[in-house]
This record gives sequence, structure tokens and C-alpha cells, in this order.
Amino acid sequence: METYQSNITQTIIETINSIFHTLFSSIDNNLYAILDKLLFIKEDILSESFLENLLGNSVSKSLLVIANSLLIGFSLYYCFKLLFSHFSYLEIEKPYQFIFKLLIFGICINSSYFICEKIISINSLISSSICEIGTNIFHTNISFSNLLLELNSIITIEESSFNIFSMDGLIKSFISLGLFNLIFSYSLRYILLKVFILITPFAFLTLINRSTSWFFKTWMRTFLGLLLLQSFVSIILLVVFSLEFNSKDLFSKFLYIGGIYALSKANSYVRELIGGISTDVSSNFPSITNKILK
Repeated sequence: METYQSNITQTIIETINSIFHTLFSSIDNNLYAILDKLLFIKEDILSESFLENLLGNSVSKSLLVIANSLLIGFSLYYCFKLLFSHFSYLEIEKPYQFIFKLLIFGICINSSYFICEKIISINSLISSSICEIGTNIFHTNISFSNLLLELNSIITIEESSFNIFSMDGLIKSFISLGLFNLIFSYSLRYILLKVFILITPFAFLTLINRSTSWFFKTWMRTFLGLLLLQSFVSIILLVVFSLEFNSKDLFSKFLYIGGIYALSKANSYVRELIGGISTDVSSNFPSITNKILK
């Protein structure tokens, strides 16, 4: 009887290990390369076609037409306000000041996507330079794909020796689920960046009127915060790759967990530094820990 129960227990454990091994192997084989593509955004994001398919082949021109129409609306609003000021004696900006702003920001509106492209290009150059420094120093490619190779070199993932109930199994669970969490966070960031790129003309438009200029400041802070995340993450990856890991050293394995946790909280750190919006997914390491322990 005891032998029978022992065999059943062993079968259950092997089944659970097989399921988790398949899950983690699937994550390793499919998600890491996607993380690199989602995080390291380049100027070619402006040439992607899915938004054009949704809104038409001339989405940029269409939005610029709307922005220029609103520009005329702002001009008419100022004219009525200037006319009304002669009766109400309200102080408003001088006509030559408004015309100067109209000219400058009108140019910015119609060049907004070109400006975005150059900002994204500069940010991409900064993040790639950080990764290149790491490559030259540590002689390894600084990327999520290479992080997988480093991770699996110290934590066994072969099906024959994988055990979810061991320390290595638990650590692998934390790391894989943490990186899976990053997929949702970086995907949300990717979509938000495209949204903020599309509304760029309207952000410049709001600078014409003092009462609406706050929108541009919020847009700029949020847009830069989303972009600078990839440079901040590049620095974190640089630090992670600079650490010395040993498959027999438990301390180094927990350092890996710390690195993954830092990556998952990178957006919060950038938001606290320069402001912006959060792309963090509700599930985090504490909740993941509770789910696994339960």
C-alpha cells in the first residue's frame, strides 16, 4: 500500500514538473526576443502600418489637417478675445506676440512627426550606446535574449532534472513569471508611445494659448518618460550582466531575482524621477509569490 501511494505521489510530482518545465521552456523560447523588440524602440515605429490600416493610408496627413483646422480656430478665438478686450479692458497678449507664436508653433505642428522621429532616434542611440558599452566591457550582447542564456547557465531547466519544488525551481518560477509580467508592461508602453506620437500635433497646438499649455507639458513629460525607460532598463541590464553568477551560489541566484524585480519596477522609478504615467501591470512579485505559495 505504501509503495502504491509512493508511486502515485511520484507520478503527480513528475507530472507537475513536466507541466511547469513545458511552460517555462515556452516562455524562454518565445518571449525573450519579443521583450527586446518591445523595449528597444527605434524610429521605424512611425512607419508601421497597423494604424494606417485602422484610420486610412494618410493618417498623419488627416491628423495634421485637423490640427491646422484647430489652429485657425485658435486664431479666431484670439481675434474675438482681442475685440472683446476693448470693451472689457481685459489684458491679453499683444497681437505681434500671438502672430509670432502662431508662426513658430504652426511650423512645429506641421513638422511634429519629424520632430518625434528625431527624438526617438536620439533616445535609441543613447540606449544602444549603453548596450554597446556593456558589450565591449563584458564581451557579451546586452539583451533579454542573452539574459536567457545567462539565466539557464546557472539554473537547470532540463526536464530530466527540473524540480519545481526545489530552490532552483522556485527561483526559475519567480524569474519566468516576472519576465512574463514585463511583456504586458512593455506592450502597454509600446501602444501608449504610438498614441502619444499621433497626438503630437495637438500637443504643440496647445502652446498657442496659455490656458491650454499645460497639456503640452504633460504630454512632453509623459512621452519622454516612456522613451527614457529603455535607456534606464539598458543600465539595469548592464548592471545585471556585470554581476558574477555561479550555479552553486545561492546568493548569485537571488541577485538575478533582484535584477528581474528592478526591471519590473523600472517604469515606476522613471516616473518618480521625471513624471509621466504608469505602465506597470497589477500583478507584481509580492502577488506572484502569494499565488505560488498558495
